[in-house]
Amino acid sequence: MSASPENGVVILVKGLVSAFGDNLVHDGLDLEVRRGEILGVVGGSGSGKSVLLNTLLGLKEPDGGTIQILNAPASLDGPGRRDALKGRIGVLFQGGALFSSLCVRDNVGAPLREHTRLSALMIDRLSDMKTAMTGLGTEVGDMAPSDLSGGMRKRASLARALALDPELLFLDEPTAGLDPIGADGFDQLILGLRDALGLTVVMVTHDLDSLYATTDRVAVLADRKIVAIAPVAELERSTQPWIHTYFLGPRSRAAGHFAQPKA
Repeated sequence: MSASPENGVVILVKGLVSAFGDNLVHDGLDLEVRRGEILGVVGGSGSGKSVLLNTLLGLKEPDGGTIQILNAPASLDGPGRRDALKGRIGVLFQGGALFSSLCVRDNVGAPLREHTRLSALMIDRLSDMKTAMTGLGTEVGDMAPSDLSGGMRKRASLARALALDPELLFLDEPTAGLDPIGADGFDQLILGLRDALGLTVVMVTHDLDSLYATTDRVAVLADRKIVAIAPVAELERSTQPWIHTYFLGPRSRAAGHFAQPKA
């Protein structure tokens, strides 16, 4: 099977091997991401979540196996994959990674300036529109990242990730550092944008509330592989030790008990 929107698979990873010298991070990892879903990725510290994300983005070259994203050939290396997928994927990095020297409008417009020939006026208008889509007011456009709250920086970073109308959105710990109300608002924003824009979302997170509130399936990284990929309700019945502890511990039971139905 190839990864393409036509057959419902947008990411297909087969036999991925990732290593740093003698440190083997992934060994024969398989992963399939379906079009239109929100897929959570969880795992213990050092399990390779960030390495997997960087490899999918073409920032790290795999040491073995194949990766196919959308309809880009699996044979492409990291730079080739990035070129083939230019404008088709968006990324929200964990810290937001906004340019401190630029205002929000210019941050959001940076991908448009880099990858399009639109006029400066059109880029500013599109930047304001993308910013508004994330729930921020137009006055935020002139503000510096340092003048924003943590939640506002997350939303501004998300607006930049959406600047080129991507099909596939990667989120790295999107609710980290947010208070419960802010995190819930961000969860609902992701659900709304997925439905409105037809996005496929891959989300690395430790936030149990987000997993319950937003994900269609969750992929569990352990023992250098994806040991399970299923809806949270199925993972709660797993006997695999790490999954059992993670999804049936006190915090998970509380998150599951108070989980709200998806919007």
